[in-house]
Amino acid sequence: MSFPWLLETDSKSLRSVNGSRRNSGSSLVSSSSASSNLSHLEEDSWILWGRIVNEWEDVRKKKEKQLKELVRKGVPHHFRAIVWQLLCNAQNLPIKEQYSELLKMTSPCEKLIRRDIARTYPEHEFFKEKDSLGQEVLFNVMKAYSLVDREVGYCQGSAFIVGLLLMQMPEEEAFCVFVKLMQEYRLRELFKPSMAELGLCMYQFECMIQEQLPELHVHFQAQSFHTSMYASSWFLTIFLTSFPLPVATRIFDIFMCEGLEIVFRVGMAILQMNQAELMQLDMEGMLQHFQKVIPHQLDSGPDKVIQAAYQVKYNAKKMKKLEKEYTTIKTKEMEEQVEIKRLRTENRLLKQRIDTLEKKGNPRYTEESILQLERELVQARLKEAESQCALKEMQDKILYMEQRNTSLPDENNVVRLQEELIGVKLREAEALTGLKELRQQVRDLEEHWQRHLARTAGRWKDSPRKNAASELQDELMSVRLREAEAQAELRETRQRMLELETQNQIHSNQLRRAELEARNLQDRLHVLSNQNKMLHSELQETKRKQAEIECKNKEEVMAVRLREADNIAAMAELQQQISELEIQKEEGKVQGQLNNTDSSQYIRDLKDQIADLKHEIRCLRGHQGLPNQHTFDGIHIVNHYGGDNESYQSSDEDGVKLSPHLTTHQDRGRITLHPNLEDSESEGDEEGDALRLTVPSNVSHKTTTV
Repeated sequence: MSFPWLLETDSKSLRSVNGSRRNSGSSLVSSSSASSNLSHLEEDSWILWGRIVNEWEDVRKKKEKQLKELVRKGVPHHFRAIVWQLLCNAQNLPIKEQYSELLKMTSPCEKLIRRDIARTYPEHEFFKEKDSLGQEVLFNVMKAYSLVDREVGYCQGSAFIVGLLLMQMPEEEAFCVFVKLMQEYRLRELFKPSMAELGLCMYQFECMIQEQLPELHVHFQAQSFHTSMYASSWFLTIFLTSFPLPVATRIFDIFMCEGLEIVFRVGMAILQMNQAELMQLDMEGMLQHFQKVIPHQLDSGPDKVIQAAYQVKYNAKKMKKLEKEYTTIKTKEMEEQVEIKRLRTENRLLKQRIDTLEKKGNPRYTEESILQLERELVQARLKEAESQCALKEMQDKILYMEQRNTSLPDENNVVRLQEELIGVKLREAEALTGLKELRQQVRDLEEHWQRHLARTAGRWKDSPRKNAASELQDELMSVRLREAEAQAELRETRQRMLELETQNQIHSNQLRRAELEARNLQDRLHVLSNQNKMLHSELQETKRKQAEIECKNKEEVMAVRLREADNIAAMAELQQQISELEIQKEEGKVQGQLNNTDSSQYIRDLKDQIADLKHEIRCLRGHQGLPNQHTFDGIHIVNHYGGDNESYQSSDEDGVKLSPHLTTHQDRGRITLHPNLEDSESEGDEEGDALRLTVPSNVSHKTTTV
């Protein structure tokens, strides 16, 4: 690619070119920035850069190493505009044609951009005055980009990079260069709302400090002086807010050629140069040192720090490895956050369920509440899935509408088509006019021919003189016929020429439209490739989320099963406690009844109470679904006095029949009741449960039957 209009090889033409650039209104660089008298060294540098620009493609392919060395030494001021565009391939972007249309639109970030405009280069002559040309063009570029990339929109810090570009070139070119920087120099990832790329840069830079400056890294750790406290602005603004502008501009030259590597190198060089001073300072002192001392160290120029930067060890493969490590760490952190969030949600749900159970106070409703909550959870997830599907459909519709809008012809194409239509209609009118003239001539010739035939019909009767005149008339008629034929051929040739011209113009227009469509297709291909990358990343994220959801579902099912088992155990324990309490209650009643009341009345009460207990036990067994066990249909109390093995039966005076089904043994003041299983089995009873009651030994009744 050559730019013969830009530079010539002699110094006079260079001066004239740069003078025309300064005097033209297209550049935003003030005329005061141009030097008046150039030294021979500067003239040689200008001639060299002029040749590089004119032979850019060959130099970029064949002499890339020499080009990097020249860029590291600094790009001449008046060449920066074109060299920066060439370095990032931004000189022929199709988006440049959309810039004027973008300025007519409204951006949701306009208020934020207006607020930060005054903070961007507040001391620079081009930007310091309110509502000046510099602030206006800076606002235009930031607004246009916020409309092009709605995901990033506007981020603080990006205005400093745009401001530096506007110091070198017009706003349209600055906009194109900024778009390229965001897309291909990792700046877009740095300025995304999540700022994940900035976290990666901080991690890589901290690992470099730990490896190459271990003592300083330990000091930073001891003082809780994190890398982001001093280095985040280095990566977000490429040192434009930390270093003097001439130094930052030289570093930006290298950044345009080599990318973010120069930021890592210069950052390490700064730390190496200031390690001794930083080791003596606390956190506040180090902050002051970075903000006030280090910028003044570079007032003498950037050569020293750039030379030190290329003495720093930088391993691209190791940086890739660190990137993978950081991605793994962040993935684990994200999974832990998801797990913590899930546990918190489950904890909250459990608390809500506990509160609900406490309010209800009945364990029979526990399973029903669990099932109800599960149904609500399923419904909520179904609604969420439907919402996601609806959102996806709306996004697809938006993309389809945008594609249709891009495929429609713009105003320029419509104007050209109208001009072509007018030209075709004019040529058609000319052809119709010529056709009418030819038809009129044919009619005239036919009339002449008819008259000629009428005259020649009596030629043999006329005299020789008249015959000669008739022959002359015949020759004249034949000449006229040939003339008419020639005019017809001429008209036909002209008509054909007009048709060929029309076809040529149509073909040229079609070719132009095809070229325009090819460029649009290339742009669309680029956009689709970016979308494909984004969709691939979204697919990976969706797979990861799906795996998390499946894991979460399994855990929830397991948790529900565990909770069901706990509830069953709790129910059994509660039933056991109820039984124990009822037995204790009845024991107390038996003891009081045996001491103070008549035995026959007490026995009748005891029958009723035991019947109630049997009913309670049946109810509890019915709820638990357990098989029926042996029950009592009678209790036989036999009082054995100490040392007497004989069983006594009560007399008929008590009104109670004797039965050997239950015997009681007196031991140390306690009477134990248990069924005689042998007798019950012999009688065919199905009961076999033992009920133990403690009663005082001084009861006068010998035998009690229930």
